[in-house]
Amino acid sequence: MKRRLIILLAVAIPVVATLAPVAADATSRGGAPTCASVPVTAPSGTRVESVTAVANAGGTVSFPAPPVPGGAPIDNVPAWCDITVVVTHTGANDHVTIKVSLPQDPRNWSGRFQATGGSAYLAGDFTYPLVAAVKAGYVAAATDAGIGQNPVDVSGWALTSTGQVNGPLLENFASRSLHDMAVVGKDVARKFYGRAVSYAYWNGCSTGGRQGYQEAQDHPDDFQGILAKAPAINWDRFAVASLWSQAVFNEEKVAPTSCELEAFTAGAIQACDTLDGVRDGVIDNPADCRWDPRALVGTKVVCQGREITVSAATADAIRKVWAGPVSTSGEKLWYGPNKGATLAPLATPGTPFFVGETWVRYFVQRDPAFDVTKLTYRTFEQLFRASHQKFADVIGADDPNLARFARAGGKLLSWHGQTDELVPTQGTVDYRQRVERAFGGARKVDDFYRLFLLPGVNHCVPGGAGPFPTDDLGALVDWVEKGKAPATLHASVTGADGKTVTRDVCRYPKVARYTGHGDPASAANFRCA
Repeated sequence: MKRRLIILLAVAIPVVATLAPVAADATSRGGAPTCASVPVTAPSGTRVESVTAVANAGGTVSFPAPPVPGGAPIDNVPAWCDITVVVTHTGANDHVTIKVSLPQDPRNWSGRFQATGGSAYLAGDFTYPLVAAVKAGYVAAATDAGIGQNPVDVSGWALTSTGQVNGPLLENFASRSLHDMAVVGKDVARKFYGRAVSYAYWNGCSTGGRQGYQEAQDHPDDFQGILAKAPAINWDRFAVASLWSQAVFNEEKVAPTSCELEAFTAGAIQACDTLDGVRDGVIDNPADCRWDPRALVGTKVVCQGREITVSAATADAIRKVWAGPVSTSGEKLWYGPNKGATLAPLATPGTPFFVGETWVRYFVQRDPAFDVTKLTYRTFEQLFRASHQKFADVIGADDPNLARFARAGGKLLSWHGQTDELVPTQGTVDYRQRVERAFGGARKVDDFYRLFLLPGVNHCVPGGAGPFPTDDLGALVDWVEKGKAPATLHASVTGADGKTVTRDVCRYPKVARYTGHGDPASAANFRCA
């Protein structure tokens, strides 16, 4: 059950589903295009192996659960056509599936194209995101990168028969398949409707966020707008850093219970909640929270009927987890989770985060049996440096040189929850700051790249204490098509008491501050400062 919950938190759009298609239509109806295969043009070095088409009747579409928890049914979906293109790359011996979903009636197409991203080790979801995009008037696409549709298990593709990292498939997962999808998806739309895509967008969270940043860096002409949420950029560092707690607990000889972890989070929120002038159970800007977990030493916590006294060693271990990984000489290596974020996913003794565990086992060590629960400070540092050395250029997605993207007129809208429990928010802030240094300041960067840090928002999906974006894609569309650069991102959340809280989240580095007048649940009573 715990693994299933973590997968739910890790996904960009939390569903993988199977649809029941109807037979492909062989004739045009009322001027609508025929749902049939079309000739497809692929990028250089990529060869098309097959093209198939399946017509779908539309209506209410439901999504079964496995292998990731299913989403709610989508109603009033117009009839659509799925065109599936299988491609291969010279010398790679791979077979990459790209699925393109198109509203059958051209009157239901806005002229926009939306490429959708993946989650964890899933390059793309072939179902819910595509159907949701079709309902919204998009032609939508997803890719499996040639590695299948399992976000957790990489055992079937990560290593070759000789035990080496499968370079071509890792390259597909990291970057190559994304450009293929952009080129193929737009070409299929043009052949299907007889006219070109007007605007192309990327939409993804977590792995999907990383993919969006990768596209901005590698192929700046693929998309006019990129929506990249909770991006798992700096993958080579973030993945190993997620295992830092295992080394800390081993070295400090502590094993905090879930109740103690919850007590530390609650202590931080209690101490830092009102820094923004409002008590709402949310730390607005965790970077300003100076609360020391050692303040809980001696506190008694009742856990499953057993009373536990918080020890100095446990409190110091949590301090180190929050501070993030350091080398054996004290050099800062990466970031820890923000104070206020749930600690359990990244800091449960003996239960490492599966993304980091899988990354180290299969890619860094090339040993599926490697035990990451036995890490020490020394072995952690070795793994961290090895991962960065071997894979930064492959899957880091952290090149701050976005000059080509800026010249192409692209717009990158990115957000990250301040209580993200899986991908530390400060990694995204670190990247943004490096881009500012590369461009000589924030003003120039804001012309094409805007970041929003969302207080109380968890990894990718609603459910945290803070307001969640209500229409982030719409904000990006307005920026691209109308030139309305977003100064704020509207968000809302409805609490257990039924009361709705709204916020206009300010673009980085500004934060919302209560004016001191009016209902603190209303966005109208906050200003960016």
